[in-house]
Amino acid sequence: MAGMDAFIGRLDPDMCVVTAVAGGERAGCLVGFASQCSIRPVRFVVWLSEVNHTFRVARNAEVLAVHLLAREQRLLAELFGGRTGDRTDKFEGLALREAYGGAVVLEDAPAWFVGRIVTRAGGGDHIGFVLDPVEWGSDEAYDGPLLRLSGAHSIEPGHPVD
Repeated sequence: MAGMDAFIGRLDPDMCVVTAVAGGERAGCLVGFASQCSIRPVRFVVWLSEVNHTFRVARNAEVLAVHLLAREQRLLAELFGGRTGDRTDKFEGLALREAYGGAVVLEDAPAWFVGRIVTRAGGGDHIGFVLDPVEWGSDEAYDGPLLRLSGAHSIEPGHPVD
């Protein structure tokens, strides 16, 4: 796997915070596996770890919200990536708003969208949630760099992969 590790080591994707609401419970996590996966119709996939609290909420949700973070929002990334929702209310004290389908949107994100879950796909220790974007927004004034994997690499996961 050394060759594959070298290939993957060259990647530096944008990091996202994905939020989910279902059954009166809300959850969110930092995600590094996410991408547009279709042009027509536009589709986006986010991959959630099966050991993650957010996965357990998302599997019962109808929509997910996906947020890009500014590079300087490292503390927000640490909150959603370094703590588990099993023990922490990650949303306490944050500026939030409700969006399409009851989704929770982080108001301080430079860009976000809510997507209706159209299908799920297995892929090892993560499950891909394919989303049909139905609502979106952005901070038109923000034009700075986004948080990338290289800027979040040192965050210790709230739920390590088994």
